[in-house]
Amino acid sequence: MTNGLRTAEPDSTAVRVALWRAVHVQADPPPHVFEDELGLRLAAPADGWPRRPDMDPSTTRRTRASIVARARVIEDLVVEQAGLGVDQYVILGAGLDTFAQRRPQLAAGMRVFEVDRPGPQEWKRRRLTELGFGVPPWLRFVPVDFEAGESWWQGLVGAGFDAGRPAVVASAGVVMYLTRDATAATLRQVAALAPGSTLAMSFMLPLELVEPAERPVREATERAARAAGTPFISFFVPEEMLALARDAGLSGARHVSAASLARRYFAGRSDGLVPSSAEELLVAVTQEPDPEARASA
Repeated sequence: MTNGLRTAEPDSTAVRVALWRAVHVQADPPPHVFEDELGLRLAAPADGWPRRPDMDPSTTRRTRASIVARARVIEDLVVEQAGLGVDQYVILGAGLDTFAQRRPQLAAGMRVFEVDRPGPQEWKRRRLTELGFGVPPWLRFVPVDFEAGESWWQGLVGAGFDAGRPAVVASAGVVMYLTRDATAATLRQVAALAPGSTLAMSFMLPLELVEPAERPVREATERAARAAGTPFISFFVPEEMLALARDAGLSGARHVSAASLARRYFAGRSDGLVPSSAEELLVAVTQEPDPEARASA
């Protein structure tokens, strides 16, 4: 059972992601892959947070590179799709995401749905008010108690999501906490969205596929997650994730490897910064039914 204190505050993992984004800006030389220090303002950690072991600029450099790389992939995708007329953006496990605050002009032309647990969302709403951002009408909080088995889809529709219009759906840093069946159910739900909808979903690789030099950090991260009561329970090789997406009905699915992220966003850096080999992404698009199949139905 989750205690009241935990439900009233953001998850430690969400705070860590927000702080790593800030460390990228503050500790890594430009050009910055992704610039976000608003999450740090939201989190308002105690003095001395940069000296925490999990914030060490040296030992966490590849992990935070992955965090900013996946954020950049997703935001580039949102910008691209918005340019094509897609005006709904769903963030599953939103945590301390700051898209609505960093990109208000773009976000104001969309409906942005942040899906997360009720307690952290109330905390975030309060912090946004305290910082002067507020919650504009185009930003919709969708409180869902996943532990109680509540449906994020029902919550989304109740918040004004239009199932007849395409959307971008982002799920970053979530899959490793879910069962395989829960991930498959999410993929099936996304596959049922309007044609032209796009999913970006990060996933963790099995330990044996992680570069040997990174394995101690990965193992330490898993131990910390277990100790916090949020163990990693699901890992996928890319072929498994692609098969899961196709089985769910997402025919337009592709694997975005850590190596491709390094080439796309980190080439030519003076500091040699590259993303971790432990996390990669699935990008999938819902497509129109095959015309011949539809005609013969």
